Amino acid sequence: MAAGMLPRLHQQYRDTIAPKLQAEFGYKNVNQIPKIEKVVVNIGLGEATTNPKLLERAMEELAQITGQKPVMRRAKKSVSNFKLREGQAIGCSVTLRGARQWEFLDRLLNVALPRVRDFSGVSGKAFDGRGNYTLGLREQTIFPEVDYDKVEKVTGMNVTVVTTAETDAEAKALLTHLGVPFRQ
Repeated sequence: MAAGMLPRLHQQYRDTIAPKLQAEFGYKNVNQIPKIEKVVVNIGLGEATTNPKLLERAMEELAQITGQKPVMRRAKKSVSNFKLREGQAIGCSVTLRGARQWEFLDRLLNVALPRVRDFSGVSGKAFDGRGNYTLGLREQTIFPEVDYDKVEKVTGMNVTVVTTAETDAEAKALLTHLGVPFRQ
């Protein structure tokens, strides 16, 4: 990306979506308009306790999808029923900010989600009460960056969109204007 170039979705947000939200909710100050702070992508792999290669492969795939190196997540407590020890690697996550978050959201909304089989939209109930939205994906193969032939195990992932919105209604309006296909 050239210096000074804004990602397509960010440009759309600045030019059309922010003014729409300001008119819709009657914000007097431009700093009240909800915006996206960060996007967190997380893969949890319980099977990584018995097969550490799965976690390495999941980290490679997450790096391909997001364009950023993931951080390994470790267990905070030991749980004997799950054969889990404190400090054992059980997942990986990436926090995207700035241009990378806009690029990732653009690819998620316009390329990956339409590739989901029998897709009827995402749930409108996955807000946390503070204006953040979490979306669960069942497989990483919906992203074109992942080579289907090299996938050892199909893993799901959670995508959390953290916004500056005060309420869920404001966050839902922001995401709807950005193009998130909510179910009717």
